[in-house]
Amino acid sequence: MKILISGASVAGPALALLLHRDGHQVTVVERAPSLRQSGWAIDFRGAVFDALEELDILAEVRTYATGITGTDLLDAQGERIGELPAEVFSGELEVPKRDLTRILHAHTADAVRYVFGDSINRIEQDDNGVRVGFERAERDTYDLVVGADGIFSVVRRLVFGPHAEAVHHLGLSGTGFTTANHLGLNHRGAMWQSPGRTAYLYSAADPARMSANLFFTTDSPALDLLSRDEQERAIHERMAGAGWLVPRLLADMATAPDFYFHSAAQVRLDRWSAGRVVLLGDAGYCAAPTSGLGTSQALIGASTLARHLAQAGTDHTKAFEGYERELRPYVAENQRIGQDGAQRFVV
Repeated sequence: MKILISGASVAGPALALLLHRDGHQVTVVERAPSLRQSGWAIDFRGAVFDALEELDILAEVRTYATGITGTDLLDAQGERIGELPAEVFSGELEVPKRDLTRILHAHTADAVRYVFGDSINRIEQDDNGVRVGFERAERDTYDLVVGADGIFSVVRRLVFGPHAEAVHHLGLSGTGFTTANHLGLNHRGAMWQSPGRTAYLYSAADPARMSANLFFTTDSPALDLLSRDEQERAIHERMAGAGWLVPRLLADMATAPDFYFHSAAQVRLDRWSAGRVVLLGDAGYCAAPTSGLGTSQALIGASTLARHLAQAGTDHTKAFEGYERELRPYVAENQRIGQDGAQRFVV
């Protein structure tokens, strides 16, 4: 089949790799002008290792392990009051998101058509196919369209309805970026908390640099859709008056080339497919970063969808039904974990 995937982060390229192996003609369209280099470190737990093996990238992914040994817990004055074991934040294996994205792209670049700097703006479908309009490219027709374009998925909005009907905020937003290793961390994390605010820092591959993550309570995910300047102003407002290292981190944030912003929110839908269009990963069932399982869901979802498409042949309806029936219990548990995590993360 001729299949279009919207989104070139993790879920999209993973599915593209598996679909190409099964003989499909795959195009991946991505709004960003190139591969994204930002994003929090991602950790792997449990069943996702089978998916990484199936993709034939597990050994390569392991070479980028952060090797975090644990996280020191700090009070509002920056004094150490406890420790969290490595697996709390790092799971069984943790790698920078940019490295996983790059690996998946490298394994698909020669076999899959990538279109960067463009986005879908129209979808019309019938029994014969899906006619897709783009912001820049000419319209084209596909057998199937997959929305793997994140929590504010364009595909989901065009086919399933407004974001407000699907996105459920968990009361937490935050930013991540790299900066100088002010604390001299060595494969270790530090977590500072005061009421309504949290800073989580860690250093891994480069001893001179550390990842800085600032979180704060919010009442909606609306900040996600604003410009970087607007997001930075909001961060300064919410973190105003915070002590310890926070003022220095706020100053560093202004020049960080890999600034990243994301709210803790979940996507909850009664169905993940409509006709010839199906959702994958965060676009269909985001569990929130506080679950620690978003990337695992994306990879397991890609594996599950590809397998059901292979088994069902040209019967996409049967494939989509099987995919959702198999994956929903796993997603439901992960979303429960994400909700619990958000409640505990900011005191």
